[in-house]
Amino acid sequence: MTHILHSGGGQALMNVDDTALLLLDHQSGLFQTVKDITVAELRANVMALTRIANLLNVPIITTASVPDGPNGPIMPEIAKLAPQAIYAPRQGEVNAWDNDLFVKAVRQTGKKTLIMAGVWTSVCVMFPALDAKAAGFNVYAVMDASGDPTVMTSQTTLARFVQSGIVPTSTNAVISELHRTWRRPEAADIADIYTVATPNYRAVMESYDRAKSVGAAQKEAAKQLEPQL
Repeated sequence: MTHILHSGGGQALMNVDDTALLLLDHQSGLFQTVKDITVAELRANVMALTRIANLLNVPIITTASVPDGPNGPIMPEIAKLAPQAIYAPRQGEVNAWDNDLFVKAVRQTGKKTLIMAGVWTSVCVMFPALDAKAAGFNVYAVMDASGDPTVMTSQTTLARFVQSGIVPTSTNAVISELHRTWRRPEAADIADIYTVATPNYRAVMESYDRAKSVGAAQKEAAKQLEPQL
């Protein structure tokens, strides 16, 4: 797929051609401990990120700490939505960046901007984010596709991100930043992805479609009433 080239604005934004998505420890057992966001919202946002990355050919790497242990398996939606995603198994390392296979998979993408999300934000995202930043990567942490045991934990995590030069962001912002323009053939698919991260956007689309259909019907009715010449 050929990406849309931009000139002028956007120099401070992510470059979709130089970006990889890292999904860290979105495991069923850990989900049960998340209290700063609902699990339904968290999973929906992870699915939205997976879909936009898959649609725009952004490499996706997943990993889990001991998936056969109490933390549980990775949410199955990721593999279903992006079967080509690379899974980097770990041998119990809490910090994914301590695992050579994971770091190798990241480096092999050739991308310098890393979008990270995971559970817990304060550990599974924080630790590799800090190490990746130290290794020279540009790192974004998607706060609403990640989760922590308490709101206070999430707030202190956010503060540490900012102090360390890691950019906090949201799912909706990532979708917008990656696609950048509606003048692309995937526009309809992108709009549908927005409805996952922002459910009320579905109502916007429906009202717009309804207005268009009513307008078309009114024009056709007016045409039928025109006097025959």
